[in-house]
Amino acid sequence: MNENPTPNISDLSDNWRTPITLFSEYLKYEKQYSAHTVNQYVSQLGFAALYFSKLCDDWFGVQGEHIRRYSMALRSKQLSGRTISLKLSCIRSLYKFLKAKNIAQQSHYHNPAQGIKGPKFSKPLPKNLDVDQMASLLEINDDDPLAIRDKAMMELMYSSGLRISELVGANMQDINIKNGEILVRGKGNKERLIPVGKKALSALQSWLTIRCQFAKPDEIAVFLSSKKNRISVRQVRLRMQEWGIKQGISSQVHPHKLRHSFASHILESSGDLRAVQELLGHSSLSATQVYTHLDFQHLAKVYDNTHPRAKKQTD
Repeated sequence: MNENPTPNISDLSDNWRTPITLFSEYLKYEKQYSAHTVNQYVSQLGFAALYFSKLCDDWFGVQGEHIRRYSMALRSKQLSGRTISLKLSCIRSLYKFLKAKNIAQQSHYHNPAQGIKGPKFSKPLPKNLDVDQMASLLEINDDDPLAIRDKAMMELMYSSGLRISELVGANMQDINIKNGEILVRGKGNKERLIPVGKKALSALQSWLTIRCQFAKPDEIAVFLSSKKNRISVRQVRLRMQEWGIKQGISSQVHPHKLRHSFASHILESSGDLRAVQELLGHSSLSATQVYTHLDFQHLAKVYDNTHPRAKKQTD
C-alpha cells in the first residue's frame, strides 16, 4: 500500500468523499476540534478510503475483513502499533458518526471496525520533573519583563496543570486574583474553574503590573509577546526550553512536562485520582490513570527506603 503524505480526497467518488466531509464538519463545528485535529482525521480517512475503494463501492460496503486486511497492509509498511491503532480509531469514529446521524440509512447497520484492534503497544509513561527540579526551574530572580512573564506562565502551568492551549488562550476576565482562580477552556471548549496557588498568584501579579508595556488598549490576552500580540504555543515552548537550560535542568523542559509534573505531584500527595481528573479536565478517568503508574513508582521507592523488610542490610 503506497501512502502519500497528504491524500487528495477530491480524487475519490462522492460515495467516499461525502461522509468524510460531513464528519469533518461535525468535528469542526459541533465538537469544536482544532483545525489540526480535523485535518488529521480527514487525512487518515482519506488513506483508508483510497484502500477500500479498490474492494467495494462505498463506506457502507466495507466489511470487517476489509478492515483487517487494511490493518495487515499497514503492518507490512512497518508502521508502529500506535500509528495503526490511531488509523483504525479514526475509522471507528467515522462509522459511529454515520450511525448516530442516521446517514447509514439502515437501522441494522453494524460498525465494521468495531472490535478490530491494532497491534498492542506499550504506552510510555509521561515524563515529569521532580519537586526539586521544579523548584530550581521556577527560582527565577530576574527583573527583565520577559523573564517576569515567563515565570508567571510556568508558575501558572505547574500550579494549575494547564494545557499549553489553555495557557495561551487565557484572557484577562478569566483570572480572579482575589479568589485565586482561573477559568480555562479545554478540549471541546469545555470550561472548568481551577484554583491557583499563592506562588503562581504572586508571579501573575508581578506580570500583570508590567503587562501594560506589551498590551494594546483593547488587548484581552493575559500573556503577550514582545510584538504586543497574544503569545503563541511555539513561543512558549521555545522560552520554556531556554529556561530549562538556564536553570540547569538535566532533562528538556516543555509545557506538557509541567502539566505532567503537576498531576504527578498532586497524586503523590493526595492519592485522589478523581480530583486530579477534574483538575486536568480529562473527560474520562482512563486518561488520568496513567499517573497511577508514576504514583506507584513513587510509593515503591518510599517502601524500599523505609520498610524494615525492604531496606538493604549493611555490614
